[in-house]
Amino acid sequence: QVQLVESGGGLVQAGGSLRLSCAASRSILSFNSIEWYRQAPGKQREWVATMGSSGSTNYRDSVKGRFTISRDNAKNTVYLQMNSLKPEDTAIYYCHGIRYGYDYWGQGTQVTVSS
Repeated sequence: QVQLVESGGGLVQAGGSLRLSCAASRSILSFNSIEWYRQAPGKQREWVATMGSSGSTNYRDSVKGRFTISRDNAKNTVYLQMNSLKPEDTAIYYCHGIRYGYDYWGQGTQVTVSS
């Protein structure tokens, strides 16, 4: 059974930082890509960042320069370092991966940024 488990969320003041982790139960290199998504209350889930299997990265415009996606292959973990957090970053953050044609989602971790 393939699992993605997020951790690292919490409450932080505006301007602060958090690092989210997405731990996979299989080698992260076996995934086509691993992405972070987020869903704010009353809003649709939106894509935040992607880590490709080659190590390539992409970000939505609103987080460029503030968020950094990275990985530790030995730990099968993908990270999302979030700096200069804003109240509008408040959401549940989800990890998503595609592996051999199947979609996998984590359970989510809550990030709350107070003003």
